[in-house]
Amino acid sequence: MAEVKTIKGIDDASWSEFKSLAAQHKKNMGEFFGDLLAAYKAREVRRFWDDILTIEHRLSKEAADEIRKTVATLRKEDGFRETLWH
Repeated sequence: MAEVKTIKGIDDASWSEFKSLAAQHKKNMGEFFGDLLAAYKAREVRRFWDDILTIEHRLSKEAADEIRKTVATLRKEDGFRETLWH
């Protein structure tokens, strides 16, 4: 049998609900706890990428286009390859 661990601060109602949910999913409490951790990690990763990918644009489209034109000109003058922004 695995080593017994203690989780402090769980009231009887929460513990009972946790046991009930584990039984409903036909898992022992250790397996169910592992599943909860995996789901939490996946949600946090999704939340992280959602925050990154849905960031508010700081530049207007016109300002961004002007910067792209300037960078393209500088790269052309200094002998670098053309940019991919065309």
